[in-house]
Amino acid sequence: MFDQLRWDYLSCYGHPHLHTPNIDRLAEKGVRFNRATIQSPICGSSRMSTYTGRYVHSHGASWNEIPLKVGELTMGDHLRELGMGCWLVGKTHMRADAAGMARLGLEPDSIIGARVAECGFDVFERDDGINPIGEDGPYDAAAAKTYNKYLKDKGYDGDNPWHDHANSGIDDAGNVLSGWFLKNSKEAANIAEEDSETPYLTRRGMEFIEQAEGPWCCHLSYIKPHWPYVVPAPYHDMYGPEHVLPVNRSQSEYDLAHPVLKAFMNNGVGKAFSQQKVRDAVIPAYMGLIKQCDDQMGVLFKWLEDTGRMEDTMIVVTSDHGDFLGDHWMGEKTFFHDTSVKVPLIIYDPSPEADATRGSISDALVECIDLAPTFVEVAGGETRHHILEGHSLLPILHAKADKVDREFVICEYDYSASPIATLLKQGVREAVMFMVANKEWKLIHCENFDLPILFDLKNDPNELVDLGSSEAHENIIKMMYDKLFQWSRRVSQRTTRSEEQLNEMRSKARTRGVIIGVYDENDTPLEFTTKYRDLKVANRKDQN
Repeated sequence: MFDQLRWDYLSCYGHPHLHTPNIDRLAEKGVRFNRATIQSPICGSSRMSTYTGRYVHSHGASWNEIPLKVGELTMGDHLRELGMGCWLVGKTHMRADAAGMARLGLEPDSIIGARVAECGFDVFERDDGINPIGEDGPYDAAAAKTYNKYLKDKGYDGDNPWHDHANSGIDDAGNVLSGWFLKNSKEAANIAEEDSETPYLTRRGMEFIEQAEGPWCCHLSYIKPHWPYVVPAPYHDMYGPEHVLPVNRSQSEYDLAHPVLKAFMNNGVGKAFSQQKVRDAVIPAYMGLIKQCDDQMGVLFKWLEDTGRMEDTMIVVTSDHGDFLGDHWMGEKTFFHDTSVKVPLIIYDPSPEADATRGSISDALVECIDLAPTFVEVAGGETRHHILEGHSLLPILHAKADKVDREFVICEYDYSASPIATLLKQGVREAVMFMVANKEWKLIHCENFDLPILFDLKNDPNELVDLGSSEAHENIIKMMYDKLFQWSRRVSQRTTRSEEQLNEMRSKARTRGVIIGVYDENDTPLEFTTKYRDLKVANRKDQN
């Protein structure tokens, strides 16, 4: 999993200047999914959906820093039951439910406690990667901890070489040119390329695989191309403004924007990326980061081939969300255009059953919650649909189906902890949005606002014209709201009983002696009343 990798910034998905031959080669050996949708356009909640196989509304970790509830099962829990280890190398953005763990007496340093605190993974190395230090101290004291030690051991100076070297440039006088300032995206990171974050995590991933025993799942979770947008030489100047694609936005889109969308356009990041000088500085660096990622995929894939592991290792390449990069007058990822919510998804299955689909492209409506049930099936288990809300993709990979049982996709965003909620004068229970989309239409519901946002995906694939106020589209809006209501009515919290158990319970009470509403013993089948017939006891009513 790459962080903040746009689906259309890989050459196999159509980018004309950014060539990614190693990821492309994996697509030629597997299936490339054209319509993979995340479940929330922000790191933490998107990842929690991928790890749990459940929608944000179900698992509740609806923004960064919001803990995943104790009791939520993750792919690690499901896979370990089937004899497969599940290990982390890199980022999760997980926050532990410390209060819930304390209530249940789960010690963080116990095996169970550590797994609960680490999103169900056993940890080979966790590195959430973002390690700024402000006036109030570090953003995340544990982020890049091992990586920083590695850099210090290699001779990189400073208290925080993650920032001073890996994510900043340097001028001729030795001044640090911080990667936090977008103008410095043009600078080469002040680090040897092999010591930068992406090669480092590739090596750590190979070190895990080399020592792993038994069946395993490795979540090799890269930090880049997430900001800070700084990349070491030779990648820092491989691309220039001439390789930056024209921005996808229009003046009328801005002028007529829904109030919630306008608020996101007008935040600091949106205003920054609306400037061409910012795009010209950042996007070439972003492309360089992706090129480095692809080169490291080449290192990894060759090592897997040389060690014989390519023949028995399923490989999935995806992202947790995209990056607006100035499209639609926005930066970052926190809205519902395809720029953000559509992600690359490539699955290579080495088994002979997948030979028929090698190099194919799937147009199925898939969601990232489909990965957990896919892995469960690979491990030999059956999907527990009362817990996992996604669908296994193995039938598509094995040419037994061309779609999953899904008519629409869902994405959610809870921005109650964002300053935008204050700007819109919304309470914490109102600052939520939902997206429902099929192949033709995308509707966005903004709580506390009368009008939705509606895009005609066939006639307006660039999502520039909002039809949410169009009287001519009232029936379409109603149809899409019906789909959203259908999704919202699903039973998602009843995770302690399976469908089979519930069916069995329908008659269980009667065989256990509960007889309700029966006037005469002969009015109900004999087998339910045998314990109450032909009984004799002493008469005790007349005793004092």
